[in-house]
Amino acid sequence: MLSVVAMSGGVDSSAAAALMAERRGFDAVLGVALRLYSTDEHAVRSGRSCCAPDDLHDARRAAAALGIRFYVYDAQERFRSEVIDDFVGAYARGETPNPCVRCNEQVKFDWLLDRARRLGADELVTGHYARIELGRDGAWQLLRARDAGKDQSYFLHGLTQDELAFVRFPLGELTKPQVRELARRRGLPNADKPESMEVCFVAGRPVAEFLESHGVGAARRASTSSRSGRGAAWESRTSCRCTWRPSTRSASEWWSVHERRWPAPPSARCKPPGSRSLPSRAPSARCRSGTAAGRCRPTSSPTVPRCA
Repeated sequence: MLSVVAMSGGVDSSAAAALMAERRGFDAVLGVALRLYSTDEHAVRSGRSCCAPDDLHDARRAAAALGIRFYVYDAQERFRSEVIDDFVGAYARGETPNPCVRCNEQVKFDWLLDRARRLGADELVTGHYARIELGRDGAWQLLRARDAGKDQSYFLHGLTQDELAFVRFPLGELTKPQVRELARRRGLPNADKPESMEVCFVAGRPVAEFLESHGVGAARRASTSSRSGRGAAWESRTSCRCTWRPSTRSASEWWSVHERRWPAPPSARCKPPGSRSLPSRAPSARCRSGTAAGRCRPTSSPTVPRCA
């Protein structure tokens, strides 16, 4: 059996590789990293990006510490066309993109699954916090991680049945502290590496500055903000870890609501740290109290979640 492990340079994917090496044997595990983009010096030093050149070095060091084979593939062209260009285009159209979901669907899983199968692998392993089980009806089910605070199943909702049958998430039953402790015991050099919490290819500068450098002008963003109440206050929702998750819902449920594209953002009381208030209008008599931007929603729809 051959296991291909997607290694980003972070502690999670490195710990996943360590677990698979123990289960399958070191000769049966192959680490693969993707070169997705080139980043600026500040982003590399900050340790807040993922898949940057320094991260590839960390992935290689972790593979060497485990004694497994390791390869790097250049996917920069695909990443730019499928993720970065889509991110910029979405903002230009007044939409709020989620580049991590896009990257998983169009680059990491799509591309890596194809390469893993070409290599004759029996499974593709990643460091995502999620679980997979075979249901009673014979269909594969994507489940939340045991660690609700680290659950990443909402990034993986686009996986098909064939893909779910081929991928493995060995960290789904573990908590983040347990993963770090496992990495320390295995002597991994990135055991205490900070997590990537930003949009990877924007790391080190404001999203607005990145958009301006790619032709999305301030006038366009201001117009979008005044019409839809998004703009700066919604930029935090494009990060790989949403910084203003609801207190009454899991991350999976929150993002499932987002993917249904409600007609308006949450009300002004839901504000990410450091953001301005979202504009709103007084709701009409027929609308529920607190409805975002005075827009009505069906009685059967869920209540707008209160932000933590």
